[in-house]
Amino acid sequence: MKDPRDVIIAPIVSEKSYSLIEQGVYTFQVDTKASKPEIRDAVEAIWGVEVLKVNTLNRNGKRKRTRGTNRIGQRPNTKRAIVTLAAGEIPLFEN
Repeated sequence: MKDPRDVIIAPIVSEKSYSLIEQGVYTFQVDTKASKPEIRDAVEAIWGVEVLKVNTLNRNGKRKRTRGTNRIGQRPNTKRAIVTLAAGEIPLFEN
């Protein structure tokens, strides 16, 4: 079994994810090989909350061109998980 902290990499900070937090929906960057049950178990293990559902999406990395040599490279591919909680909240951004 994977360590839960290896599955969940970081929370996604954007206007859309901030507005969804009020509804009990949290967005995380996760390991590209993580499955929905692994993501559910990791969130429940780290924060001790009950997860209602997990949606995932794969994002391809952008192709970028270097200035000097004009070569084309690519940023890494990422995976996001949108986690809906049954009840409770995750203390992500504490002061």
